[in-house]
Amino acid sequence: MSINISRRDFIKLSGLGFGSFAARSLKDWLPPNEGWESEPIGVGRITVHDVDVFAVPDIDSKPIDIKYRDHLVPIFEEILPPNAIPSTPRWYRIDRGYMFSAYIQRVDSRHINEPVSWVPERGWLAEVTVPYTRTYRYTATYGWVPLYRLYYESVHWVTGVEEGPDKHPWYKITDELLHIDYHVPASHLRIINPKELTPISPSVPPEKKRIEVSLRDQTLTAYEDDKVVLFTLVSTGIPSLRTTSNGVPTSTPTGRFTIDLKMPSKHMGDGKLTDKIFAYELPGVPWVCFFHETGVAFHGTYWHHNFGRKMSHGCVNMHTEEAKWLYRWTMPEAGPYDWERKGHGTRVKVYV
Repeated sequence: MSINISRRDFIKLSGLGFGSFAARSLKDWLPPNEGWESEPIGVGRITVHDVDVFAVPDIDSKPIDIKYRDHLVPIFEEILPPNAIPSTPRWYRIDRGYMFSAYIQRVDSRHINEPVSWVPERGWLAEVTVPYTRTYRYTATYGWVPLYRLYYESVHWVTGVEEGPDKHPWYKITDELLHIDYHVPASHLRIINPKELTPISPSVPPEKKRIEVSLRDQTLTAYEDDKVVLFTLVSTGIPSLRTTSNGVPTSTPTGRFTIDLKMPSKHMGDGKLTDKIFAYELPGVPWVCFFHETGVAFHGTYWHHNFGRKMSHGCVNMHTEEAKWLYRWTMPEAGPYDWERKGHGTRVKVYV
């Protein structure tokens, strides 16, 4: 697809929004250096409507500033409160004050990528490497219109390479839930090498692998026989106070299950077409392992960093890299080109 659009119409339609991150380094995205005593150790993205900034790392102190959704902040230091337990979120020292880390997503310098010139018909998986990027969809009536924002570490199926409205290569992404296509600057996504999805411990008999989740401790433990191969903090479901609209409880179910469906990329949420960043839409949730008939799953998480505390609508939220490890380790075994893989898989026990 090659769409002809004038520069004037392009600027009017987009406000230059989808080109705003092109060819920029992480330092370029930060506020101006106004007397920083040292270089940042990292960059964080605000993942909720707003997060307070404090003069000291104390939640009971008075806020001195506020940062809003998708604002990027420099991180100079990580601080653990005195007598902290493992599930206590860190504080970050930023340029002017301190912020609680629970709703700050750390991003690194893997940001601008060399686009590929060809994609196989079955598609390639790709991960977002910029803090966020805006997708656009072409319609016969309105031309290029904005759609979802895609966030760092989310994973998507790239099914084509086409000329975008700025005349640069854009990837066509196919949404597995809505069965529609939309586009994003190709330099903002990294094609995932199939070797990265090589199964882990394939020689271990499937019956020797198992997963246990403690709702009390908010931990996940993966075993090979009696050997612990992964132990980590997770975030499970917050029990709802009233019956939900779909009748499905938001608490994580307890009992014994098996992983029966795996998807490397899943659009979760309401499934609506929208460009509103506060809509309940989570396209590209990465490394999903379903183990309950209501859709409860293990998966990577890019919208909070509050592991060790209940946060979800029922799923088991995980650090994205650990969710990817679990995806590769569990059965049924999924290949790099599988949009989904069904089968009687790894045992799961969830207990209080």
